[in-house]
Amino acid sequence: MAGKPKLHYMNTRGRMETIRWMLAAAGVEFEEPFMKSKADLEKLRKDGLLLFQQVPMVEIDGMKLVQTRAILNYISAKYNLYGKDIKQRALIDMYGEGAWDLGEMVMMLPWKCTDPKEREKETTEIIEKATGRYFPVFEKVLKDHGQDFLVGNQLSRADIQLLETILATEELKADVLSKFPLLTAFKARISNIPNIKKFLQPGSQRKPPADAATVAEGMKIFY
Repeated sequence: MAGKPKLHYMNTRGRMETIRWMLAAAGVEFEEPFMKSKADLEKLRKDGLLLFQQVPMVEIDGMKLVQTRAILNYISAKYNLYGKDIKQRALIDMYGEGAWDLGEMVMMLPWKCTDPKEREKETTEIIEKATGRYFPVFEKVLKDHGQDFLVGNQLSRADIQLLETILATEELKADVLSKFPLLTAFKARISNIPNIKKFLQPGSQRKPPADAATVAEGMKIFY
């Protein structure tokens, strides 16, 4: 029997968080040997475990996978979260990339903006993009097909990525979905899927937003 996947990253969200979400949604237990110093990262590199010298890296099914989207593609396909045919897969990729674009802005905010005024300005811009560019698209998708999920009326990677992004954006502005009733219902619906509900409970392997101490630790590891 194969062991649990091992997720190599530091103890923060970053580009590993969506991978954690995907495995949790699939009901897969995983281990996290956190990097705590630059030496930990260098050891992975010197041991030849990082194909392009960078993390995230996931050990799964005898492979050492790097590149976040490649890892997500593999997990999606393995656990039936990638649609029924290539057309559905294209839609899942398209919606997932849209959610990723917004989620990346939110994720990078504490790393890019340490000055309070700069952070406030950047936050305002992110919220404007969320409510003007991204959330209207997903609201329209749900309205047009009238189904519970974004693609094929079954849970997919796109739903998981969108929920992750919604919750992260709400951490910046709690009422960000106030003008999006279908997305509000979507959030409640997907959040109550048993494996996802479990992941959202305190004590899970879901990570909190990066704070100043986390950013400082990350700078020591990566730079």
